[in-house]
Amino acid sequence: MTAGERTPYREKTTLTAEETTMPLDNPFYTAEMQGPYELHSLGRFELEEGGVIPDLELAVATYGELNEDRSNAILVPTWFSGTHATWWQVYLGEGRALDPTKWFIVVVNQIGNGLSTSPHTTDDPEIAMSRFPKVWVGDDVRAQEQLLREVFGIERLALVVGGSMGAQQTYEWAVRFPDKVLRAAPIAGTAQNTPHDFLYTQTLMDAITSDPGWNGGEYAAATDVADGLRRHADIWAVMGLSTEFWKTEFWRGVQPLVEGQVWDDFGDFQEGFIRTVFGMMDPNALLTMGWKWQRGDVARNTGGDLAAALGRITAKTYVMPFDEDMFFPPRDCEAEQRMIPGSELRVLHSIAGHFGLFGFEQTYLDELDAHLKELLETEV
Repeated sequence: MTAGERTPYREKTTLTAEETTMPLDNPFYTAEMQGPYELHSLGRFELEEGGVIPDLELAVATYGELNEDRSNAILVPTWFSGTHATWWQVYLGEGRALDPTKWFIVVVNQIGNGLSTSPHTTDDPEIAMSRFPKVWVGDDVRAQEQLLREVFGIERLALVVGGSMGAQQTYEWAVRFPDKVLRAAPIAGTAQNTPHDFLYTQTLMDAITSDPGWNGGEYAAATDVADGLRRHADIWAVMGLSTEFWKTEFWRGVQPLVEGQVWDDFGDFQEGFIRTVFGMMDPNALLTMGWKWQRGDVARNTGGDLAAALGRITAKTYVMPFDEDMFFPPRDCEAEQRMIPGSELRVLHSIAGHFGLFGFEQTYLDELDAHLKELLETEV
């Protein structure tokens, strides 16, 4: 199945007024904007919170060729608000650590991110828009494991690597399926979400839901919630980027979204880059991912015992926080790293803080590539 094609859902003979919601078109979530991908149906998928997605479709982009013994597979889960786009645009390439001429790289868009089954994309009225069920990080990982096994015949992964919410999924993989993960590289994320991070994420979500246009999740178009999305973006401008990014005017050198666009002052960058990017997204998709982000916790696998959960990890693990990250600081990541047998802490350097993930600096990309190459060369 190719980008844009969808598996038909079961039909109902009678629909109430509240059940007639149809998918909302949003150009941001297209192959033209994000790059090619395929939709793979997993069928009925039961969720850990108790809900059900009658036909879960995962949007998947692959790069490279799977070798005969299926030993060269790398999994990349996506982060909050993100898609597979940033990975092929910024992180993949011949001679890089994530080299498609050597590795079979599978980037799976998380559930609810706007490409995989999401509140505004489903044509199943029982789960559309405000009725979309709650999804946990563990649901994403179980779905990814099923996808890899059933679609590609992959039973073991040479590496799982992801940033932010992708790091949450990386940890979940290493804890939940230790025999399937040879190496793990969580970047700028934690295995157990902190209270500070929970509260931060809540402010992001409240910015959206406080907009009257959100209408309890039943808006007619994402543009109805433009004010909420703008406030959401402004919070990211404060916390997603470091004080040094703003103070040194590093933003002046960031590549514009539109050719010829210039940043005369920091307000121009805030408006033309941050607000523009988040303003294109779907509010309910962001809320679905936010709820999930708040509850990321591998200790759910061990009755609340974080040390026991991280002690399950057998993968060679490099824990890689950003030095300027204001909500996944190195000290929080190091505290968890110390609980992972045989793991190493590799602090990454980026003036951009958490948004260093966008790859604004070649020095960061070179540093990350060096760590990932070393990790991939490690015998396990």
